Amino acid sequence: MRSPAVRLATLDDVAGIARVHVDTWRSTYRGIVPDRYLDSLSYEGRAEQWTRTLKRTDGAFVLVSEEAGTIVGFASASPNTDADLPFAGVLAALYVLASHQGRGHGRVLLCEAARRLSSQGIASMGLWVFAKNPARAFYTKMGGLLHGEKPVELAGEVLTKVAYGWPDLRSLAS
Repeated sequence: MRSPAVRLATLDDVAGIARVHVDTWRSTYRGIVPDRYLDSLSYEGRAEQWTRTLKRTDGAFVLVSEEAGTIVGFASASPNTDADLPFAGVLAALYVLASHQGRGHGRVLLCEAARRLSSQGIASMGLWVFAKNPARAFYTKMGGLLHGEKPVELAGEVLTKVAYGWPDLRSLAS
């Protein structure tokens, strides 16, 4: 099987990114995140968020993965500004539609994010993920090391997030 094609996102991709973002949150986090929060998500609201992200000039970038010309996954990364995450770079998002998981999209997005951060002189990367997210196994399989955890409030409920990190991006970037 050929590896999925990944490219830098453009403003023309915002609707597709927003669709994947909302759909994956609703399918992945049902039973983890309060339903009222998931039900409040909108394609329009996420499109506004991703438009702002794509216009950033601080080293942030968004990657998309496509099948048959349709965006089925995306990742977003940047230099890290989170004091709770002691890595130079941060993977802010990595989502692949459930119908397209297991086809290499997540792996290719993660490795390309590592390559692009490395090209900015960033040698390490971390991320936060909900503790009950089944994708945690993916990060472990990809060499991510469990770093810590923290409580987060979302829609009036306290949830736990855990951090994974790659102290040396060379293994992912190669």
